[in-house]
Amino acid sequence: MKYISTRGGVEPLSFQQVVLMGLADDGGLLIPESIPDARDRLQSWRKLDYLQLAQEVFSLFATDIPTDVMRSLIERSYRGTFHPEVAPTVRVGDLFILELFHGPTLSFKDVALQFLGNLYEHILGQTGGHLNILGATSGDTGSAAIYGVRGRAGINIFVMHPHKRVSEIQERQMTSVLDANVHNIAVRGSFDDCQRIMKSLASDLDFKRRHSIGSVNSINFARILAQIVYYFYSAFHVQRITGTTQTRVCVPTGNFGDILAGWYAGRMGLNLSQMILATNENDILARFFNTGVYSRGTVAQTYSPAMDIQVSSNFERYLYHRVGSDPKRLRLLMEGFASTGSLKLDLREGEVVDSQMVSKSATNAETLETIAKYYRDYGYVLDPHTAVGVHVAEDFGLEGDPLVCVSTAHPAKFPEAIREATGESVARHPDIDALAGLPTRCEILDNDSGAVRAFIEKTLSA
Repeated sequence: MKYISTRGGVEPLSFQQVVLMGLADDGGLLIPESIPDARDRLQSWRKLDYLQLAQEVFSLFATDIPTDVMRSLIERSYRGTFHPEVAPTVRVGDLFILELFHGPTLSFKDVALQFLGNLYEHILGQTGGHLNILGATSGDTGSAAIYGVRGRAGINIFVMHPHKRVSEIQERQMTSVLDANVHNIAVRGSFDDCQRIMKSLASDLDFKRRHSIGSVNSINFARILAQIVYYFYSAFHVQRITGTTQTRVCVPTGNFGDILAGWYAGRMGLNLSQMILATNENDILARFFNTGVYSRGTVAQTYSPAMDIQVSSNFERYLYHRVGSDPKRLRLLMEGFASTGSLKLDLREGEVVDSQMVSKSATNAETLETIAKYYRDYGYVLDPHTAVGVHVAEDFGLEGDPLVCVSTAHPAKFPEAIREATGESVARHPDIDALAGLPTRCEILDNDSGAVRAFIEKTLSA
């Protein structure tokens, strides 16, 4: 399997080269030359446990990693670190919840970033090289990435988060990790500002090569690959217990990475009859799938901060396929968006953006109402991001094919929202409680790529 850039300016790469490059050197995103067709394998895949299924899926994309090495990477990433099933699916009322919060930082990001940390260590061990990871987080990516690479030889990590715009618990999960290779940066701005700085520095090829800059954000295709697995695993589980052959899935998303992984699973052959994209009040993606217009707005702060995003970093991968895999057309659209803040598909009368993908948004009030309802009716506590998904799923109706809602974080990470919704302090977890009183370390910087660049260079020279 070889990989190309959405913007057409990079020679085909191997999977391991893609992992180290992160953002493509031409400013695009790296994608497989073709999406593997796994339809003739699905019957055998249904019988596998999570780790065995991961081995099968990864082997189609990471063809330059020997089978025994990949098996070891998967074992170290998931065995004993997660729930025995890694990503269990449970029935709650008339729908199913895919619980992705059973990793070390209680976030769906752990599923990919525990694997990526081990993958980086393997690649660097072969080459004797080193890597300086630059990441941006709206809340959960940062802590999951930090826990994935803390203390690892040959790796430094610099994580930017928007100052005072992540939850206190999310901030403490990151800044209480004091390993010498971990560097937290609070940027005086929004997550979109952090993401812009990250892409600006990663696009500076001299800086990127001189300092061996890599990425843990979902612009790194290895992140998307790891997330594909749980869509197969959950759908097989639901189809087995309901006796159905098709499944619907609802995904709360801001950066489009999680739902993109599900979209890839569908293109590989997984029988998903409908994909529901749920957003909070930062509804750039919902507006796109309903109108064909992708237009940046002002970032609103909500109870689901990981989705407080107006520029979705993985959207370019989907758009590439949507415009016929034409890098020239894609490049023109993205350059227009960069200069005007908007792009538009040329849709014929009556044409929809995607016949399989539908989308709506949820307000803050609707998010709290959904948390309260599911706690009252089922004794189940939804985190605010999952509640956004459940509310939108209910809006589209729960009749028909079984519906799986992706749950992206443990509710204990958002105790204030849960308390406001339920009137009770029911969102607890011992790992979260243990954070109280721990010493922290973080650098607060201006919203400026030059300031971040100077901090990285100063830190590395020391």
